[in-house]
Amino acid sequence: FSFRKLWAFTGPGFLMSIAYLDPGNIESDLQSGAVAGFKLLWVLLLATIIGLLLQRLAARLGVVTGLHLAEFPRIILWLMVELAIIGSDMQEVIGSAIAINLLSVGKIPLWGGVLITIADTFVFLFLDKYGLRKLEAFFGLLITIMALTFGYEYITVKPNQEKLLQGLFIPYCRDCGTPQLEQAVGIVGAVIMPHNMYLHSALVKSRQVNRADKREVREANKYFFIESCIALFVSFIINIFVVTVFAEAFFNKTNADVNQVCANSSSPHSSLFPNNNQTLEVDIYKGGVVLGCYFGPAALYIWAIGILAAGQSSTMTGTYSGQFVMEGFLNLRWSRFARVLLTRSIAVTPTLFVAIFQDVEHLTGMNDFLNVLMSLQLPFALIPVLTFTSLPSVMRDFANGLFWKVAGGLLILLICAINMYFVVAYVMSLNHLGLYIGAGVLSVIYLSFVAYLV
Repeated sequence: FSFRKLWAFTGPGFLMSIAYLDPGNIESDLQSGAVAGFKLLWVLLLATIIGLLLQRLAARLGVVTGLHLAEFPRIILWLMVELAIIGSDMQEVIGSAIAINLLSVGKIPLWGGVLITIADTFVFLFLDKYGLRKLEAFFGLLITIMALTFGYEYITVKPNQEKLLQGLFIPYCRDCGTPQLEQAVGIVGAVIMPHNMYLHSALVKSRQVNRADKREVREANKYFFIESCIALFVSFIINIFVVTVFAEAFFNKTNADVNQVCANSSSPHSSLFPNNNQTLEVDIYKGGVVLGCYFGPAALYIWAIGILAAGQSSTMTGTYSGQFVMEGFLNLRWSRFARVLLTRSIAVTPTLFVAIFQDVEHLTGMNDFLNVLMSLQLPFALIPVLTFTSLPSVMRDFANGLFWKVAGGLLILLICAINMYFVVAYVMSLNHLGLYIGAGVLSVIYLSFVAYLV
């Protein structure tokens, strides 16, 4: 083992791990803490481990074959992955706009924050000119900012360490009902991202590996796996910070509790929380507000900086995913500028309309819909990655053995079942007959295509 070699292979795993820290994930974390306390930490741990195993398959595909997942093309697969990338990009736009609104004390309206995120395009292109290694260093800086900001909230709130360890290692949820179950499903849906499989299989190609030499390929697989373990451990710790902060401070709190504390602290946002005994519901925006009410303005601004870092970093990885996917599936070599402009325009337009004509409630509510959208796309990444890594004609001596085929198949089946539950729960909550019928018809078409893919 050589630390120098590990350093040479370090980069792709940290870029991949950004998807585990995007604004959609942060929202899922804080909601699970507020709704279930510390009880669902073991679900987060399990989802991260499953994610690591699936990312390992994606990285091996890129290392062994020299091809990434999108270079095994199918046109409908391309459309599905593009949908997932656009959905993810919309979450980043929403997260960044909310962070800018909080940092400006509401002076920059949400629609203004959405427009400012268009500038991400130019930041990304400016950094991209200096090469991938510099970009990897910039991502490292953004991850460090997230670790410091959410770590500050963790130290400020001082969660109960005994409850943290119990929640992490005892796979049980005492007195849990439907809301807690939906949060558990939401964690899995938010952690495992479909376009991340495509991204990781492409990023590992940035390192020179002699594929004719089995020893060198085996060595590259080893170091990429170690790097992925370290990167996902860091992302897991940051996710733990967010869950435990909201589990300690806001579990079982009512709107009236928060309203009173915000009024006493002279917060301009106390009207966000009606003076009733309903259980507190939080999202990225309200999360920052309640932290500010309970722990001072510094907690609110530091939270907003963390969300902004999450949004900016996720935006750039989404752009990279889009670039690889378009080149692989369609053999289209667009300039990065054109690619970023296209996905950002598609992501910004609906988000901008909601930001102009609706309030922050509707903007953060879009996150639930986008999580459902990405959950639906998961089979279109997981089934191909397991299939191709199991084929000796593609992977030669590095094809999956029987254990990996069976374990991988069961994991994919479990994830797809969990996400279908998530989708059904979301549609049922809409309470509209026309939507039920529409969802039923789309489900038949969707399941038919998944069956065809299998």
